[in-house]
Amino acid sequence: MIDLKTQLCEEKFMRFPEGAAKALALSFDDGVGADKRLIPLLKKYGLRCSFNLNSECFGEEYMGWHGRMGEEEAIKTYSECGQEIAIHGAKHLFLTKVPLHEAAGEVLRCREYLEKTFGGIIRGMAYAYGAYDDGVVGMLKSLGVVYARTTASTYGFDVPSDFLRLDPTVHFTEDETGALAEKFVKEDPRAMGKDRDARLFYVWGHAYELDDFGLWDKAEKFVKELSGAEGIWRATTIDIVSYVTAYGRLEFSLDGERVFNPSARPVWIEIRGETYKISPGCEINFKKS
Repeated sequence: MIDLKTQLCEEKFMRFPEGAAKALALSFDDGVGADKRLIPLLKKYGLRCSFNLNSECFGEEYMGWHGRMGEEEAIKTYSECGQEIAIHGAKHLFLTKVPLHEAAGEVLRCREYLEKTFGGIIRGMAYAYGAYDDGVVGMLKSLGVVYARTTASTYGFDVPSDFLRLDPTVHFTEDETGALAEKFVKEDPRAMGKDRDARLFYVWGHAYELDDFGLWDKAEKFVKELSGAEGIWRATTIDIVSYVTAYGRLEFSLDGERVFNPSARPVWIEIRGETYKISPGCEINFKKS
């Protein structure tokens, strides 16, 4: 009989902080008043979210647009939210329907405003209307943006290979959301033979939809279920992108038995059914650990 370690052979699998095999992230757009109800709900259950904001969609002409907040109200709300703030374009334009230099200005003005207003280095965004093309992706790379979320649901849990074309798992209002959440909670990648890759459940939406469609009870059930599940890293999008990038920088010996971590953060890896933590600037030998 072949034991598990023999079956798993030498494949190496990324694991999230503390060896978790699964990660969860939320992404909500537009800076709407309903976020003021969503933020305490997330805090109550310990979930993390990226709020994608527009820097020039304040004022009376925008207030009726799905309940967007005024500037002063938005600054107060998101300055105290403890979540990630990300770019959504200055005026929420289709980046594919303006000249590329105008699209660049749309991103840069938004980033500049958000960094000055909320502090920190803002490197992520969500495409307004989900619109992008190869030219836009190349432009974002030159502007220092490291991820950009689309609106195309995958209905799967694969960790993306291209974070500037970051497809979410599902939109919160879709019928599949509940079943996907149940599957994600129950599924244990560590017990799935060769298919042991890390999983990411990435959900996006707009908080005003929770008002429009009466989904607040569904939202609380959703976050409560995912909060109580074990083995899940609850993170913002930039947390996940930064972690996966650090994992991708690992340096291996020719035989794959030694690994060096050149990054400034610890990463976790699984090999032969064992999980190892590799500290910043450290090298380990799997056969001797």
